[in-house]
Amino acid sequence: MKVFVPLTTLCRDYCGYCTFRRDPGEPGGRTMTPAEVVALVQAGGRLGAREALFSLGDKPEARFPSHREFLRRHGHRTTLGYLREMCALTLRESPLLPHANPGVMAERDLAALREVNVSMGLMLETISERLLRRGQAHWNAPDKVPARRLRTVELAGKLGIPFTTGILVGIGETARERVDALVAIRDLHERYGHIQEVIIQNFRVKPRIPMRLAPEPSPEDMLRAIAVARLLLPSEVSLQAPPNLSPGVYPRLLAAGLNDWGGVSPLTLDHINPEAPWPLIPELRRATEAAGFTLRERLAIYPGFVTRAEFLHASLRPRVAALVDGTGLVKESHEHWRHW
Repeated sequence: MKVFVPLTTLCRDYCGYCTFRRDPGEPGGRTMTPAEVVALVQAGGRLGAREALFSLGDKPEARFPSHREFLRRHGHRTTLGYLREMCALTLRESPLLPHANPGVMAERDLAALREVNVSMGLMLETISERLLRRGQAHWNAPDKVPARRLRTVELAGKLGIPFTTGILVGIGETARERVDALVAIRDLHERYGHIQEVIIQNFRVKPRIPMRLAPEPSPEDMLRAIAVARLLLPSEVSLQAPPNLSPGVYPRLLAAGLNDWGGVSPLTLDHINPEAPWPLIPELRRATEAAGFTLRERLAIYPGFVTRAEFLHASLRPRVAALVDGTGLVKESHEHWRHW
């Protein structure tokens, strides 16, 4: 279970499908203070959450003077520096383990964040440079250049960071481009062995986005993408599709190759898809068991990485070890959801 921490909704990119980002002065356009972060992660800890998922816009200081002033008041020049402090604060003030999704990063940023995150993530989204053209999903989004995103995923591998990535389905890409993106992810994992999870995420229409009139992918589109991903990716790479974005088709998702439901939250909504409430854990448990599987809780770092010293900073190893059993999953005595 997780707590979703929307550290800042400010972002220098304007993606056609995004309802998370805001400009300063817009409703919801803000950056969380340290006190707000602490209050949220402590509340999550009281409910039995294990993960603090930090999501934030990409490099807002490059576009907004007011955000640069916010950072200056808090002793930082960059949003990534502030993020590192908030991850460290989470470790000091709560039982939660941080997992950050901060966008495109340089090697020094990844190295600094590795010290205070058990895993990290960046959605590749697509390999298509065609979507950077005027009128396409990534036209006004400098951080969505595929080569820059692939470089971040590669650097994470070089640094030994357990990493989550994935693709978006239905943002204008072709079926071939989906395959090409999955192959690029597979190739990086075969080189570095650091991809713990690939997310297949479907586009959802939202009222205020530029792509509000675009068609959503069909359930069949999603099932095909999941099945192709399962065929292309190594078996040790888990496959996830957000359950709140595909209600009613859980058995078909599992049959297509899904083996992970991702993080759900007992406290916070999905700030990326606020229109889509999380499913209840008992609902996921019933669907999982009906398909012949067992529902177990994992940490933000996957079981295959928890005992591999090269993939976890030394300061984080004792905290992780205290929570997991011999399989690398959360000890059943710590699975609070079983008592709900």
